[in-house]
Amino acid sequence: MQATVKWTGNLGFDCVMDTGETCHLDGNKQGLSPMQAVLMAVGACSSVDVVEIMKKARQDFNACHCEVTAERAPNPPRIFTKIHAHYVVSGSNLNEKHLARAVQLSTEKYCSVMLMLQETVAITTSYAIEE
Repeated sequence: MQATVKWTGNLGFDCVMDTGETCHLDGNKQGLSPMQAVLMAVGACSSVDVVEIMKKARQDFNACHCEVTAERAPNPPRIFTKIHAHYVVSGSNLNEKHLARAVQLSTEKYCSVMLMLQETVAITTSYAIEE
């Protein structure tokens, strides 16, 4: 995996993956800040796991979203100190045990973004089922 990050002026950067995907990051609120991108990556990475595990468990779900909140240190480098991921899965006849297990497996075993951060960030999770 390789990325090129090119300064575009001020605090903006155009990012290009070796596979062609792009994004713009900006420290002046002209795009996502790098820390916003990390927070969204936590939710997306973990949600991929939850969706895949729920599919394998043959759960009849039609929607999944993750609400991710974070607290940052007050002084530079202002790292994340706490992250909470709340998963909401919608469907019919969903088994709560399957969702709890999917969230646990993602957090403890599969989500590479969470696992990279776990040594320095207190990560918590919760979930809800909507019929």
